[in-house]
Amino acid sequence: MKSTWKIYVLALISFLVGTSNYIISGILDRIAETLGTSVAAAGQLITVYSLAYAVGTPILMALTAKMDRRKLLLYSLGLFIVANLLTYILSGFGFFIAARIITALGAGVVTVNALSIAAKIAPPGKQASAIANVTMGITASLIIGVPLGRMVASAFGWKAVFLAIAIVGVIAMLVIAVVLPRMQGDKPVPLINQFALLKKPQVLVALAITFFWLGGYSLAYTYISPFLLDVTHLNESLISAALFVFGIASLIGSKIGGYSADKRGIKYTLVSGMVLHVISLILLSLVGESVIAIFAILILWSFAAWSSAPAQQFNLVSLVPESSGVMLSLNSSMMQLAMAVGAGVGGVIVNRISLASITWFGALSVLIAIIAVFALSSIASRYSAVQSPN
Repeated sequence: MKSTWKIYVLALISFLVGTSNYIISGILDRIAETLGTSVAAAGQLITVYSLAYAVGTPILMALTAKMDRRKLLLYSLGLFIVANLLTYILSGFGFFIAARIITALGAGVVTVNALSIAAKIAPPGKQASAIANVTMGITASLIIGVPLGRMVASAFGWKAVFLAIAIVGVIAMLVIAVVLPRMQGDKPVPLINQFALLKKPQVLVALAITFFWLGGYSLAYTYISPFLLDVTHLNESLISAALFVFGIASLIGSKIGGYSADKRGIKYTLVSGMVLHVISLILLSLVGESVIAIFAILILWSFAAWSSAPAQQFNLVSLVPESSGVMLSLNSSMMQLAMAVGAGVGGVIVNRISLASITWFGALSVLIAIIAVFALSSIASRYSAVQSPN
């Protein structure tokens, strides 16, 4: 099998992981109803998942650094499959939380390892494209996986979604065992060395941009299904379509964000995208019940939010180019932490204030991220002035 098709198998795996991650937001109302809990409590499933992912992934990757990459991928994918089967089989909120923690641990190692393998098996000069193709699997989960999962949940119940993920995961596991070669592990990078970069003020501010940008996004997106149903009164039959156009817009936003970062610069791309992000969240609270307007604002929101992703990754790599891999690893953990906190804070807001107010708080968080962009620019300018010869 050519390396291109092997990379597509890895992209399928990232699609499964992304679907298992994002689908909770797409079926949150159904989960809450079945488990007999509130929407806010059900939203904490995302908090638990993201925290387990953020904390567990770097630790597990450090512990398994020397392991054969194919074996590690098979083991972690097996753990991911078992966790999704447990979600399907077990009943009760407590068991669901436990299953989500196991899912997150498996998913984190699967994702990082799939990206690493893609770079190793790609032809010379095409490593970046291989990584991009695997990453596209996660984006595709927003476009296809979440709305498709919503439709499956409507037809067969929400647990059927996780059974389907497990079944496809088993098929992918068998293919991997046959087509992927054995690959030597990497030289371990001690965790203490990875976290040493956090001593740099510019790194902390850059990671704060990720935290507040994605935290504001997560705060609103976690509760998108109940928000559309109860606040904008969008018809149930249109929810899957809304999630589909949201996913399409995320793909376009990511592509244009990368292009803009190359042509117009990181600061311009981040600030312009985040300003649109803030505007779209505010408009979503004011739109009323116009279906056309709701869809248009959802497209603007997703486009704006995901346009920041490639620019922010480029931003982090540019700050410490000699430690780009560690910076991306730290950013990945920060993204999951931001999603955890966003979902958690969103649950408190829904309980204590109102479901309708989450977009306003999300906009406030993104506004803080904009301020952090300017703060980082100021720090970088002062650092350059100090480093330049007199």
